[in-house]
Amino acid sequence: MNTVVDILAAIWEYFATNILQQPAFMIGFIVLLGYILEKKKWYEVLSGFLKATVGYLILMAGSGGLVNTFRPILVGLKSRFHLSAMVTDPYFGQNAVTVGVMHRFGRSFSDAMLLLLFAYIFNILLVRFQKYTKLRAVFTTGNVQVQQAATAFWLILFCFPQMGRLPILIVMSVILGLYWAVGSNLTVGINQELTDGAGFGIAHQQMFGIFFFAKLAEYFEKRAAKKGKKQTKRLEDIELPGFMSIFNDNMVSTSILMILFIGTILVVLGPTYLVHAGFMEKGQSFIFYILQTSMMFAVYLAILQLGVRTFVNELTESFTGISDRWLPGSVPGIDVAATLGFGSPNAATIGFMFGALGQFTVIILLLIFHSPTIVIAGFIPLFFDNAAIGLFANNRGGFKYAMIMPYLSGVIQVAGSAFIATWVGMAQYGGYLGMFDWATVWPLFTVVMKFLGYIGIAVVVIALVLIPQLEYRSDPEGYFLITEDFEAWKKLHHKDEVVD
Repeated sequence: MNTVVDILAAIWEYFATNILQQPAFMIGFIVLLGYILEKKKWYEVLSGFLKATVGYLILMAGSGGLVNTFRPILVGLKSRFHLSAMVTDPYFGQNAVTVGVMHRFGRSFSDAMLLLLFAYIFNILLVRFQKYTKLRAVFTTGNVQVQQAATAFWLILFCFPQMGRLPILIVMSVILGLYWAVGSNLTVGINQELTDGAGFGIAHQQMFGIFFFAKLAEYFEKRAAKKGKKQTKRLEDIELPGFMSIFNDNMVSTSILMILFIGTILVVLGPTYLVHAGFMEKGQSFIFYILQTSMMFAVYLAILQLGVRTFVNELTESFTGISDRWLPGSVPGIDVAATLGFGSPNAATIGFMFGALGQFTVIILLLIFHSPTIVIAGFIPLFFDNAAIGLFANNRGGFKYAMIMPYLSGVIQVAGSAFIATWVGMAQYGGYLGMFDWATVWPLFTVVMKFLGYIGIAVVVIALVLIPQLEYRSDPEGYFLITEDFEAWKKLHHKDEVVD
């Protein structure tokens, strides 16, 4: 019996390490399986696998370039000004759990990997029985799942430190599996409209946040329209006159905005620190260092968008094989970076900048009021949360919401992360996941479970189960149609304008 268990454990570890936690191969595997189920010719299967995998690797090169270039600059603020601060970053957060969970709770981090397995299986089952659950999206972003499993492991242990190993894994798996399925499902409708039926949802760290701010922008815009106010234009519909017309080119506008934004941070850090920290070479021109670093933002953003265009079509076409056979009416949930290939590229840049302003506003307030936890803004939540929120807010409400909503998001990210990381004891280990859902939804879950105990678990589970039911009731005729036949859905809802 032990031998069988060991073999199954080894198979899972191999799959988790080499496929599930490597999103490019996970996407390639999904395309491969989908085309096999569709009985495509072998060379079409191979071609689809390669295009999807290479396309996702291109996306990762773009997003990885953004993170590797700009994360050290933001973290540099911590060492430059000798701040005893916590960094809001998924990888800093995962490291905090790895280091601290044994010390604080006497538990092994390996349990977080079991949590990932059980929660992933539960997510698939929830989608398989969508007739009852109304859930349509399978969470496929494995590297994100590892980060979330780690943080959820800590938060639930904080609520139930005395609970046995098996019971707590069951509780965690149900809540985390529901969160993945429900959160990704929330993004399906708004993402189908943004991408004109590309056939995927978002599986990341800000799913509730994207849905909330997209709907909030839409609500305010409709409310203004009822009062007779002129409709707010989206960024892609604005044609600027005269010298301002250079901002109509997103690569130019991104470069200029980043020179102003990143340049300001680099000036604050100063050339002496940048040379000492190894960012700049001794004798290098500070001005040209600022120009190159800032413009690389536009370069990596363009690479990211190329990757999206390369793999999304393959994924969309192939997933019908899986959905037709095993998970009817479903779509894959993938990295939020994939949305940045749609809508207005300027919305992502503006969302990033205004989200940063929101974060810096609260960080200054934390310093002024001598907060027990000082936060350093991590690049991943700063960009990937707020760029996506800006993109969806622009698409649903117009350009002014691409500024307002990310600013509010930035405020909430820092305030929520400072609160929860201080309360549960993660701040002392230097990092917290810090992305929008984990600064709002999961702190709420933690409060409910900590103060209501086992009743709190039931409250959280029931709330998550009810969300897709309420979504379905708001549009029973079009709810599944939007994934099964997007053109028919548009006709049903009289959507005459196609969103690019």
